[in-house]
Amino acid sequence: MFGIPGKQAVSLTPAAVKQIAGLMSKQDTKGLRLGVKKGGCAGMEYTLDYVSEIDPLDEVVEQDGARVMIAPMAQMFLFGTEIDYEVSLLEAGFKFRNPNVTEACGCGESIKFDESLSTSA
Repeated sequence: MFGIPGKQAVSLTPAAVKQIAGLMSKQDTKGLRLGVKKGGCAGMEYTLDYVSEIDPLDEVVEQDGARVMIAPMAQMFLFGTEIDYEVSLLEAGFKFRNPNVTEACGCGESIKFDESLSTSA
């Protein structure tokens, strides 16, 4: 919907591809749906949900057996995001490198987007 011809809406690192493909096979799902919702101290939070049916309005990104669907209302906020999966001594999880984020809270769970994105919708 908000894409550039020949360029995927989001990109996946090899670690994210491996994790998503593994989750898809374990959960017998068609992929993960990435979205955003209001919440957290910075105003917005990412959401990831298992998908059993692909919505025709979703932006679908497929890479090496991994599939991510982007919810229609989130597409303008997520375009250009790189999704990674990182493991450290204390935690493991998906990390989002999003060029549309203008600030994030200290815990890294909550983000704020460029305000021009919400007024252009």
